[in-house]
Formats: sequence, C-alpha cells, structure tokens
Amino acid sequence: MPTIFRRGGSIIWALIGSVVLIGIASTMLFADTLAIRYERDVSRIVFNDNVEMLTDLKRRAGVETDSLTQVLAANPEPSEGKPYLVVSIEEHRLWYKQRDSVLFTTEVATGSGKVLEQAGDDSHWKFETPRGRLTVVSKEEDPVWIPPDWHFVEQAQKRGLGIVRLSRGQNLLVADGSTITVAGSDVVKRSSDGRLTPLDAGEDRELVSGGNIIIPPFGTNQRKYKGVLGTHRLNLGDGYALHGTNKPETIGRSVSHGCVRLRNEDIARLYQIVPIGTPVFIY
Repeated sequence: MPTIFRRGGSIIWALIGSVVLIGIASTMLFADTLAIRYERDVSRIVFNDNVEMLTDLKRRAGVETDSLTQVLAANPEPSEGKPYLVVSIEEHRLWYKQRDSVLFTTEVATGSGKVLEQAGDDSHWKFETPRGRLTVVSKEEDPVWIPPDWHFVEQAQKRGLGIVRLSRGQNLLVADGSTITVAGSDVVKRSSDGRLTPLDAGEDRELVSGGNIIIPPFGTNQRKYKGVLGTHRLNLGDGYALHGTNKPETIGRSVSHGCVRLRNEDIARLYQIVPIGTPVFIY
C-alpha cells in the first residue's frame, strides 16, 4: 500500500506539473499574440494617421502615460507657488490661478451630459466633462479635428439618414453610375470615364449618398475638419482638451461632447501663458 501511494502521488504531481507548464505556455502564447496584434494595429493606425485611435489603443494596452484613470486617481493638491487651472462645470467658468491670485478667468462651455446610442448596435457615448485632476500634456496651434464615429452617428440621427462606412479599396455605387472610393488621401468620386474628383467634406458638410452619411476612413482629408476646434488647443490626454470654437455663442452652456470650449481670443491667451505640465482641476 505505501508503495502504491508513493507511485500514485508521483503521478499526481507529474500531472499537476504538466498542467502548470501548459498554463505558462498558453499565457506566453497569448501575450505574444497580443504583442503581434498590437504591432499590427499600430502599423495600420500610423498608416491611416488615426491619432485618436492610437491613443485609445495605447491606453488599453497600458502604455499610455497620461491615462485619464491614472491621472484622476492621483488627485494631488497644486504645488506650492505653481500656477494651475480650475474649471467649474456648473458655473461654466475657468480660472488660471497662482496661490490665491487669479491670473486669468473666463466663461467656458462644458459637456452636455447627453447620451447617444446607435440603433441596432450596443454602442453608446455619454458626453460629459471628466471631473478630477488632469494635466496640460501638449499644446497646438490651428488644431485639426478628426471626428470620431459618434459624430457621424449623431449627424445621421439628426438628419434622419442611415450610415455606411467606407473602407479603402471599397466602391460605393452612386445613382448616376459613378462610384465613391478612396484614392490616396482623398475620398473621391470616380466617373464612368475614370475621372477622379476629390469630394468636399467638413462640419455640417458630411458626405451623403443614397440616403446615407458616409464615414470616411481615418487618414483621409475628408475626415479632417479645420476650424472646428478654434485657433488653439491645450490637450489634457485621452481625447479631452481645452480648445477654441467656431461657435462662440455656445460659450457659457453645457453643450460640448466633453471638452472645455473657450472663445478663440481666450484660448489664444491661455496658449501663451499656460505651460505644458500645468495641473487642471475640474469639478
């Protein structure tokens, strides 16, 4: 009996060891697969100039140093004597302060708090300004807005239209016999004789065909809107920012999709006086 027990125990331990080794090998294989998939996605994103998606991918992969979750969790007090920004969502106001002195203040627009849902899909977006401590991580002049998918969903619902996503290499047939496709960095209309005509697109001038709003691929000029974000942008990470606007009448209201909007003259002033690394407290 003791001999049989020892042999059985050895077999059991051998089985346990095998299971552990298989688990380790599976984990390593899974990690390698994720790494390969990450590199592939990064290559595709860089090719398409999809900076917003790259930021999101880096955040989910844990390599984004300015993850909003991490920044909000830290929430330290302003450094002694160092200027900082404060934004009140309820009062729609921004202050640039140093100790108890107000260096600059102005009205702002903040997130609407509305929820957008895509019919026939489980996708939904809530447009609210995040509360907590963020940081000015970079600054831009004449920023270009690359509208996310929710912009086209929102526009389609407002106009009672459908949605069709255009991919590179795809041809959308138009009623006149021409096709809409992608050539280089442009969404173009290819006529029956082969002529290519770049299409014009922008805010409130989305591409529409056959009762559908067309979602252009990232990296195309038709998915780069100029002027929407005003003259300057102070990036806070994870797609949030302080920026100007082409709709100054919205300032002082809860109307944005999450960012803090300022009049162009006000964001230009902040661009001049607020350095990168400045803490931003939003409440």
